[in-house]
Amino acid sequence: MEFCPKCGAALFQKGKKDVCPRCKYSTKGKIKLKVSEKIEEKNRVNIISDKDSEIYPVVELDKPCEKCGHKKAYFWTLQTRSTDEAETKFFKCTKCQNTWREYR
Repeated sequence: MEFCPKCGAALFQKGKKDVCPRCKYSTKGKIKLKVSEKIEEKNRVNIISDKDSEIYPVVELDKPCEKCGHKKAYFWTLQTRSTDEAETKFFKCTKCQNTWREYR
């Protein structure tokens, strides 16, 4: 789409010329347009491994891990049942990665 250099209105094609409907400006022949776009390479997204993604708090356990006997575990809660019931607590051993849950 071309615009009039005098008034800024959109030019329409009349025969072989482009004509302005407002000020009657017309082009002499066809105008060649050259459009270019610079495409930049995007930065790569780093993938986080499971080991790097442990952002849960670490707690000292009353009962040690059943598999290795370690007393520290990651801790999080989820609402696994209806909303009027208590949340389910999940634990994941920091040493052997054993995961278990605790209901209340």
